[in-house]
Amino acid sequence: MPVIQGPTSGDAPQTFNQPSRKGKKAWRKNVDVTEVQQGLQDLNEEIIQGGVIREKDSKDLFTLDTTRDTTISKRLPKHLKKGLKADEIIAARSAVPAVSLRKRPSKTTDGILPVKRQRTDWVSQKELSRLKRVADGQHDNTVEVRDATYDLWDAEPKKSEVQIDEFFPEPVHAKTPKSMKQAPLSLLANGKTEAAVQRPTGGYSYNPAFSDYEKRLAAESAKAIEAEEKRLADLEAARVRAEAAARSAAEAEAAEARANMSEWEEDSEWEGFQSGAEDGRPTKLPQRKTPQQRNRMKRRKEEERLQKHKAAMKARRVQEQKIAELAQEVSEKEQLRALMRQQRALAAGSDSEGEIGEQKLRRKQLGKYKLPEKDLELVLPDELQDSLRLLKPEGNMMRDRYRSMLVRGKVEARRHLPFKKQAKRKVTEKWTHKDFVI
Repeated sequence: MPVIQGPTSGDAPQTFNQPSRKGKKAWRKNVDVTEVQQGLQDLNEEIIQGGVIREKDSKDLFTLDTTRDTTISKRLPKHLKKGLKADEIIAARSAVPAVSLRKRPSKTTDGILPVKRQRTDWVSQKELSRLKRVADGQHDNTVEVRDATYDLWDAEPKKSEVQIDEFFPEPVHAKTPKSMKQAPLSLLANGKTEAAVQRPTGGYSYNPAFSDYEKRLAAESAKAIEAEEKRLADLEAARVRAEAAARSAAEAEAAEARANMSEWEEDSEWEGFQSGAEDGRPTKLPQRKTPQQRNRMKRRKEEERLQKHKAAMKARRVQEQKIAELAQEVSEKEQLRALMRQQRALAAGSDSEGEIGEQKLRRKQLGKYKLPEKDLELVLPDELQDSLRLLKPEGNMMRDRYRSMLVRGKVEARRHLPFKKQAKRKVTEKWTHKDFVI
């Protein structure tokens, strides 16, 4: 009878030890992956160092030494004997050097080394040689200044060597406008370029001389009076034009009303209707018109049309005559004001070049917006102070510089935008609640 042999360990057979998968500990988020992460980290380190060791051949990992080392016999004696430990200790050399045996002076110090001071009463040999070369005309650090023969910012960009597919169009780069290389155009009438920073006259001082202050105050007062007169003249001209237009419109309406009334009366007569119903008389029935009556009506209507046209032309001639009179009156006032301005300019004298003054502009607009007016930097007589502590500064340097750049044609006038234009957003309600199904 054959003998059945059991396991060599003598233990009972066991099944695969698998924990329960019904609890939270068996969920995927609770699985311990520390060993997997460590294995991946070791694999990455091996790849960084040159490759995975398990995938390499033996010839890449090991070297077979088939020859002996000939330097060992030269470095070691033939009969190598192991020495004593005491001899090794005595033979050992310390890293600290030994104390010198030379004689030292008996002077004792506090252990603080004196500071070496550089002598200032003599010139070093290096500096002396440099001064001799400079005296001979040999400058080592001389920089030769040369004017640039090209525009650094106008250099053409280097073309990339990337091959572009023939099916796609080549990229178009922005081109510099030709006006960038042209000189700016000044807004002054004489064509000269205004100074970037003008030199103020004596009238602009906070403690001016009486003559300068009086002259500037008179000039500014004349400008203010002229501006107010011009404003009042414009208002008067607008009022006169409005009255003339209203009068001409009323006359035209009256002429049209008269023409309409006469036409209505003639039509009523020729139609055969007579206003006799109020007297109690019987109304005349309409009858068929004869050719003579029709011709007479046509002639009457043509006469009324001519009268209406004559009345309209008469009203238009009256209006044109009034407009011409107003234009002549305005031109006379403009000539008078120009003459007064010329007299004031001759009396006050022209400002010197580079000084702050009222310069005539050939145009007040370069671009979309007009040139801003210059600030009035004038202290009234009752505002003059005798102390710098009570002084109130006038003017704004930033606005002056900006207006100077506009007058010189460097930039165009722009309008201040206090708020940036925001994108329009449309608020809607999502209908995802309708996707819910029970």
